[in-house]
Amino acid sequence: PGRMETAVVTGGAAVVVRDAGIGSSMDAEWLALIAALRLARDLGLTNFVLLGDAAAVVEQADDVVGARGDAAAHLATFRALVGDGPVPSVRHIKRTQNLAGIALARGR
Repeated sequence: PGRMETAVVTGGAAVVVRDAGIGSSMDAEWLALIAALRLARDLGLTNFVLLGDAAAVVEQADDVVGARGDAAAHLATFRALVGDGPVPSVRHIKRTQNLAGIALARGR
């Protein structure tokens, strides 16, 4: 575990958090996914796809594999944000295609 950073990109604009607390890389991936969902909801988006390069997080969010430990707590937060509405599509992309990851790397 170490200092976490997260980034979310929508509409070409990046929202970067350089101090997201202390945790693992998986925690950071989950926090970014949750932040992306919150941002989409705050913007009033209804038809959107969440993208991430952490296959394990994408699979857990899509209920392809189970989540345990800290991941289960993050998944519960994600599901609570979804509420009774439709579960957003979460897709895996290559790291080189991840605009949020690119935004993080540029700021270092």
